[in-house]
Amino acid sequence: MRPIEDILQNKKAVLFDMDGTLVDSIGVWNEADRLLALELTGAAPDRAEIRAFREAALRRFRGEPEPYLCYCAELKERYGTDLTARQVQIRRQAIAHELLETIDYRPGADIFLRALKARGYILVLATTGRKSSIDIYRTKNKNFAEKAPIDGIFDRVYTCEDVKNIKPDPEIYRRALADIHLPRSACLAFEDSLSGVQAAKAAGIDTAVIYDKYSDPDRAEINALADWQARDYPTLLAALGMEE
Repeated sequence: MRPIEDILQNKKAVLFDMDGTLVDSIGVWNEADRLLALELTGAAPDRAEIRAFREAALRRFRGEPEPYLCYCAELKERYGTDLTARQVQIRRQAIAHELLETIDYRPGADIFLRALKARGYILVLATTGRKSSIDIYRTKNKNFAEKAPIDGIFDRVYTCEDVKNIKPDPEIYRRALADIHLPRSACLAFEDSLSGVQAAKAAGIDTAVIYDKYSDPDRAEINALADWQARDYPTLLAALGMEE
């Protein structure tokens, strides 16, 4: 693992994942899926079980045109509902969007983004999440608007609708590299999950991991792949002398 103080050396662009990396939204999606299960069956599975099922499904369907629709088709079968897969997806999104309107940046993440922007770095958002979720952050989330608005901070934004294959496939990162016209060596990616780290590293991008408890089952593999790791943004900001 490299010294955290060297993380920005020779870098011109910084690419960020969203869920789990900039916001603690993995818990939101776990809660959305828990509430969906409760609504459809009257019983709510364990959150860890929900996350494991979702991540396994999305890995299997990452090459499909609509991986989240495929996931919702599995939820339909799992819960035995008469709803179509599309109806399950619509209901899941409605539950999640209510939660996403009030979510906040992880502590210090907005400060780090603003500091990078002020120093002239190209900032890219490269998320497996849907555009509809990012639009919630853009238009309805007051925390984002007040601290670090999506469109004011990021030079480019990519969601799962912008690629054919989602992480751990490197397509989203390769597309970003092609669009910003910079060599891989000049770029740095921030991720929290194994699939995210795998995607960035497969694209040849140096990768830093921000700790997220939901990725603990994959911690050994994540640490083996990542170039840097930070416990949280305040720790990173202190190491880089970027505190406000």
